[in-house]
Amino acid sequence: MAVPDTGPERPRTNPIRPTDDEARRLARSLIDEARFAALAVLAEGRPVVTRIALGTTPRGAPLTLVSDLAAHTVALRADPKASLLVGEPGPRGDPLTHPRLTLEATARFLRKDPALRAHYLATHPKSKLYVDFADFHFVTFDVVAAHLNGGFGKAFRLTPADLGLG
Repeated sequence: MAVPDTGPERPRTNPIRPTDDEARRLARSLIDEARFAALAVLAEGRPVVTRIALGTTPRGAPLTLVSDLAAHTVALRADPKASLLVGEPGPRGDPLTHPRLTLEATARFLRKDPALRAHYLATHPKSKLYVDFADFHFVTFDVVAAHLNGGFGKAFRLTPADLGLG
């Protein structure tokens, strides 16, 4: 059982650093290199998190392929607000020291497009098995804000423009 902290209050300092080019590059690389992400949606008013394959559109926006059979697809159709977490711990060290990026976004279902299909399959070739099934759809995420944790003491807030999406 957790014991409440009843000690003297410490002054709070703002842990968010001013966004700089290094933070922008790191955040962009986390998106570009991600092949999967944790997706958070609201399902019947409660938060639910799942793992999805992740790529990008030709313009660099987050992109995934979802099935109508998946609970997260049903949730996104009911309420398109979503959050994505990209960045995985390395093979060694404390997982909390590795960079990760949270994207606040709005999901948008896209029409099937041969160029987008080819672009996605270039990084997700195994998706060729099901990309053309009638219940599968591309979804892009229109990013509204981002939170970069570059490791201990390296927190940044980023805008879509910081990510090259503005």
